[in-house]
Amino acid sequence: MAIRIYTKTGDKGSTSLIGGTKVSKAHARIEAYGNVDELNAHIGLVGDLLAAGPKAAGHDAATGGKTEPPAAPLLREIQDRLFTVGSSLACDPENESKLQIPDLHASDVQLLEQAMDEMTAVLPPFKGFVLPGGQPAISSLHVARCVCRRAERSVVLLMENGEFVEPLVLEYLNRLSDYLFVLASFTAHQWGIPEVIWKPRL
Repeated sequence: MAIRIYTKTGDKGSTSLIGGTKVSKAHARIEAYGNVDELNAHIGLVGDLLAAGPKAAGHDAATGGKTEPPAAPLLREIQDRLFTVGSSLACDPENESKLQIPDLHASDVQLLEQAMDEMTAVLPPFKGFVLPGGQPAISSLHVARCVCRRAERSVVLLMENGEFVEPLVLEYLNRLSDYLFVLASFTAHQWGIPEVIWKPRL
């Protein structure tokens, strides 16, 4: 017998945290992990658009199959880490869960920093604020960066409301938004797509 996806338990605007505590779907903790979930979906889109290539052809002439961009393995790992972040945020710190929740590690942050260092080593010097755009994959990276910043802000708000958040969660989201920005510039550089630098009207 097929399992039904819908449960009807949230029809009145409440949901349960990991641990069983019922809260409003407008609770700051739900908002935080909802933003992380949205970010994860954008990362998936980014991976698909990068695989399609600069002309969105999406096929390797030699193999007849989709090419995998160099960033693909790390993007998949980021998606996995975002599920870890979401699980952490979805836990009620006052009600210990019997479920085993995966942890973030300092090495997860260091992996993003290493990837950024490798990309910036071949990028021209930063000349100012970049206008998002130029190609769908690059634009999508900037959208993901903005959603990541929103997720980060929602985590900060959660902490300011006195809710416990694992410190590495905030650190990871902060570093991830930087990584997405650098990957956007690196992709533009690789594909020969000029970035437009913002020139303030004075």
